[in-house]
Amino acid sequence: MASVCGEYLQIPVVTRAYTTACVLTTAAVQLEIITPFQLYFNPDLILRNYQVWRLITNFLFFGPVGFNFLFNMIFLYRYCRMLEEGSFRGRTADFVFMFLFGGLLMTIFGTFVSLVFLGQAFTIMLVYVWSRRNPNVRMNFFGLLNFQAPFLPWVLMGFSLLLGNSIIVDLLGIAVGHVYFFLEDVFPNQPGGGRWLKTPSIIKMLFDTPEEDANYNPLPEDRPGGFAWGEGQRLGG
Repeated sequence: MASVCGEYLQIPVVTRAYTTACVLTTAAVQLEIITPFQLYFNPDLILRNYQVWRLITNFLFFGPVGFNFLFNMIFLYRYCRMLEEGSFRGRTADFVFMFLFGGLLMTIFGTFVSLVFLGQAFTIMLVYVWSRRNPNVRMNFFGLLNFQAPFLPWVLMGFSLLLGNSIIVDLLGIAVGHVYFFLEDVFPNQPGGGRWLKTPSIIKMLFDTPEEDANYNPLPEDRPGGFAWGEGQRLGG
């Protein structure tokens, strides 16, 4: 039991908090403590009835326990953790700001496309940003497809289509992920460009810590798909 708790506490803080919140929310629905009707995104109820929790809870519910839920949880955990331990290593405040920026954009866009739960789109956003920052990683999806990392979000969209899910969710995640990637990684390096996304100092004060745990054991980013669902290998390695 102690080793399980130790492994759990080794998960970086943002990944741990978000995945735990998703699992607990699903468990509460399964136990009928709450219902999805209390969680879904509804602008009218938010604005008129002041049910502001819906701005957060719609990102926490991925449907009843089943294949779709497990699939989303595994990808959410893997890519959220690899981002936090990779390009956001030591930059917790910037990672939290990416969450807030992505969540805000999805909430705005979700109003126009009538999406009631945005968690899956958020997962695709995380996958997109990771894939663009690791363009030389070769992927193997279910042992069937071989491709480079930037194609992963599109492969997942095709998989969603095969499962009969709406690809609007995937397209929203890809769009928001691209906006963030462009503003954070591309535009600042262009002639005449600049950094538009700056983490507010209050977020930095709350989340950034000067010291790192010497015993911290990050996941190997060379295995981006994980669980035999998508093994990765860097080109030239």
